[in-house]
Amino acid sequence: MSTNLAMDKKADLAGPGIGNYEELAGVLPDDYNSLLDPKQTQEAITVVKRFIEDNLCRELKLMRVEVPLIVDVESGVNDMLDRDGSRTPIQFHISNDRDTHPIDAQVVQAATKWKRVALKQFGMHPGEGIITDMRAVRKDYFLDHDHSAYVDQWDWEKAITAADRNLDYLRKTVESIWKVIKGAEEYIHGLFPQLKSDKYPPLPDDLTFLHAEEILDRYPNLPRKQRETAILQEFPAVFIYGIGWVLKDGYPHEMRAADYDDWVTPTGGNNGDTMHGLNGDILVWNPVTRRRHELSSMGIRVNAETLRQQLEITKQLDFLKLPYHQAIINNELPLSIGGGIGQSRTVMLLLRKAHLGEVSVTVWPKILKEICAEKNIHVLE
Repeated sequence: MSTNLAMDKKADLAGPGIGNYEELAGVLPDDYNSLLDPKQTQEAITVVKRFIEDNLCRELKLMRVEVPLIVDVESGVNDMLDRDGSRTPIQFHISNDRDTHPIDAQVVQAATKWKRVALKQFGMHPGEGIITDMRAVRKDYFLDHDHSAYVDQWDWEKAITAADRNLDYLRKTVESIWKVIKGAEEYIHGLFPQLKSDKYPPLPDDLTFLHAEEILDRYPNLPRKQRETAILQEFPAVFIYGIGWVLKDGYPHEMRAADYDDWVTPTGGNNGDTMHGLNGDILVWNPVTRRRHELSSMGIRVNAETLRQQLEITKQLDFLKLPYHQAIINNELPLSIGGGIGQSRTVMLLLRKAHLGEVSVTVWPKILKEICAEKNIHVLE
């Protein structure tokens, strides 16, 4: 492998795919016109979010619960997102009673680990789960057209049995989620017929399932995000699974934290090679932005054995001292499957928007708002 290619692949392991605003200006479409005005957009956001949440509950047997915005640092339940420490949470000190009973707290980056604890707290049995209206802050993102410091997700988690920890169960769950997303598209386009446009084809009825190793086999000389872009030209909606295990080129498809999704479990083989991983991402081709568009990251969660194995690989065995990790090691938490579905990401796609800021109110730098205004993209203030 050439030095430049190796550097490209290493740099591509984490984070969004755009790194400066000159590049972003070249990426945003020049021929954009919103198909809904601001008032119609707000009406559509309300009804499509309700449709998706209600149908996720129905398809996956989930119950809506409240979710924290801040967590105790000592609990270890905050999501570090990646294994390399590049995305750190906002942390602050609550002095409380003149520092007699203080709390060091963090703003959540995702509720991934908290949800598994919540399954036990709410007494969920195998086959039952929870869904949350999760709000988080991720301060280390580069703010572009589909990455925001403010994150809203349908974060869900479901208790399972040991027998469910397999690729077939993962696939059936992903197919149920895709059924809801596809149904939401048909529903909202029925209410707002102007969203049906020859310029923007509908989502395919079915997802294509591909292991990260299979995509690498197709495009061995491309970094990860370019591989995803290439595969979406062949299949406009894919579920890429096995994200986190080191592939045959010496790199994982993408860095994944070691303490929630299971990315080490063997899942069969391809051309004599053993594949690994019970997790993955739903990605689609966005015809408005003409780019890859991630909707969901999810997976079967680690058990005691795979948690220890993954922490050994990432050299993070110190995590085993934390209460959350101890609870997994001691089999005190339910086995589970879960994930996050980006709310604004999904709505942006379904309403044919060019920028996340058209459906989500948050902070954007002045330069980005100026670039958007020049391209007839009006972000919410």
